[in-house]
Amino acid sequence: MVPTFGLTHIALAVADPERSLRFYEAVFGVREYYRDETTIQAQGPGKDVIAFERDPDRAGKSGGIAHFGFRLKSAADIDAAVQAVESAGGTITNRGEFAPGYPFAFAKDPDGYAIEIWFE
Repeated sequence: MVPTFGLTHIALAVADPERSLRFYEAVFGVREYYRDETTIQAQGPGKDVIAFERDPDRAGKSGGIAHFGFRLKSAADIDAAVQAVESAGGTITNRGEFAPGYPFAFAKDPDGYAIEIWFE
């Protein structure tokens, strides 16, 4: 086994990196830290990185990744998360509880990527 810090970043093919940055900034509080002609990289609160790479032909196509997720700090934040997704231009596709007190919501970002927002 090789010691690592775990999964630390994901690169998404997107139609418009600026639009993607605005969505993830509004919903999850990511902050831009690098930009070039085709890519914007943003860092999340857990030091994770999302790279938004301009590639309209592949945007929203999962390539075998069913979804990726953001874990809430509090179960009480699920309603605010759902509202933030919808206000930022995303859609909620499913919502419920894994067990009492363990809510989840599945959403799609503006490019159509599936995101799980959950608490456990």
